[in-house]
Amino acid sequence: MKVRDIMETKLITVPVGTPYADVMKILRNNHVSGAPVVDEEGHLVGVVSEKDLFRILYPFYQSYYMHPEQYVNHEEREKKAGDIRKHRVEIFMSPSPFTAEPDMPIMQAGALMLSKKVHRLPVVEEDKLVGIVSRGRIYRTVMDMNYKDFIATE
Repeated sequence: MKVRDIMETKLITVPVGTPYADVMKILRNNHVSGAPVVDEEGHLVGVVSEKDLFRILYPFYQSYYMHPEQYVNHEEREKKAGDIRKHRVEIFMSPSPFTAEPDMPIMQAGALMLSKKVHRLPVVEEDKLVGIVSRGRIYRTVMDMNYKDFIATE
């Protein structure tokens, strides 16, 4: 089975230039934990996830190392979370994400996700984002194909 057979084509994407607060809303309102970041032509430029949103709440190592006193008051750090609301997605997204092609076998895509510790792969064809495939979708597909006799249906 190929990625094109199971990929999601109704995509939730984040446009380049979207501020942190709006990225958070997009993910929450669509009940997803991450989304591809695309430019005006639909080219994939990165991926943003809740992990990226969470990570930006904490200092970069160099900043912490140079000014540790600014980071010991955790209540004050919580208040500072509001300071990042206008940061653009390019600052905190993961650039150059791992991708799949539509004709990639699903087990190859699953192996790539497992080895790279990612939960989803954007699917790109001719430099355009055409879908997304998740670990969960691959797992459910393989289980349904191989264990349908054992899986109770309602």
